[in-house]
Amino acid sequence: MSTKIFPQNASQKMACTVIALVLSAMFAGSVLAGEREQAKRIHDRLAGVPPSDAVLTAMEADISGGNANAAALKALDNPNFYRVTLKNFITPWTNEAQTVFEPLNDYTATVIGIVRDDYDFRTILYGDILYTGNTAGLSGYSPNSNDHYKEMEDRGVNLMTDLVETTQSSPTTLNLPVGAAAGVLTTRAAAKAFFVDGTNRAMFRFTLLNHLCSDMEQVKDPGYSPDRVQQDVSRSPGGDSRIFMNACVGCHNGMDPMTQAFAYYNYTYPMNGNEPDYDAGQMVYTDGIVQPKYLINANNFEHGYVTSNDNWVNYWRTGSNSALGWDSALNGSGNGASSMGQELAHSDAFARCQVEKVFKAVCLRSPVDGADRTQIDTMIAAFRGDGYRLKQVFADSAVFCMGS
Repeated sequence: MSTKIFPQNASQKMACTVIALVLSAMFAGSVLAGEREQAKRIHDRLAGVPPSDAVLTAMEADISGGNANAAALKALDNPNFYRVTLKNFITPWTNEAQTVFEPLNDYTATVIGIVRDDYDFRTILYGDILYTGNTAGLSGYSPNSNDHYKEMEDRGVNLMTDLVETTQSSPTTLNLPVGAAAGVLTTRAAAKAFFVDGTNRAMFRFTLLNHLCSDMEQVKDPGYSPDRVQQDVSRSPGGDSRIFMNACVGCHNGMDPMTQAFAYYNYTYPMNGNEPDYDAGQMVYTDGIVQPKYLINANNFEHGYVTSNDNWVNYWRTGSNSALGWDSALNGSGNGASSMGQELAHSDAFARCQVEKVFKAVCLRSPVDGADRTQIDTMIAAFRGDGYRLKQVFADSAVFCMGS
């Protein structure tokens, strides 16, 4: 027998009515935000700080006049968009722990500069570009120290005005040969995180994770040829060849041919007694000479692929991973990190990944319904059509999530 509970007297009925009215008003207030509330929400989401009265009034006027995009652009003029919002957005890409609690570095500063200057965002994976600070009194950029950027952060340097563009091939920065620079992939911070020790597969895996929003498990497919899987990968791990054929090969058959683009890169560091001093290390590029790390553990499978240069090939252009949307204007192979970075950056997956990350950062949620997914598709199309300017994606996301 079911039991129904009702208010027993008039006062209880009145209390329930009052509560219902309060909840209704609260809900209506959160949904039916006025122009001033919408303006404040845009500013809070983009700059992370409240706007001044003058800015808020100007943004409110933009929204009232039907130009919410102008309001969002005003919020983007706040230095905290660069110093806080973008810094926190980018920093997890720079370390394996994917934590935001890392100091400013050349990777993060370079992405901030590219966003600020409205450059084609795809160049973060292949351009000869670097951003440094020009504030008086800063120590200079160093290939074996992060002091330059740490000082910028400690002093609260205005990243909207005090970042200046230079190149990685400049003698005063990383001094890479022309053609060896590959955007953030060849910054000192990226090398420290992903070229250190190991076999440079970490650089490829985290690039895929951070910039195509796919980890190796998501692109795993044993259907591709294993002919360029390197010697260090055992074909019978634990004495069981089925493990390789059913598990290992599905990642290595696509990853190894691509990571050969990094064959000339390493991150070296001094030893402080018996302890490695990673913070004093620097990226090394050995033009034409394959790093020894690519030839280790050759006895694991001596018939495996021997890396002899930095030639790479993308096997994923066919089969299941063709769904990543490769650029038909590129040929899917090449030499070195820059051309491989371009292959990744010109994919459909790259564009979608950037837009979805921005949407989540600004709207504080992943897409949850048809309206959200339609907005994502609209912003992807606009991102491509507008020269891959990521700053506009932040503005568009804030306008969509400003409430109505």
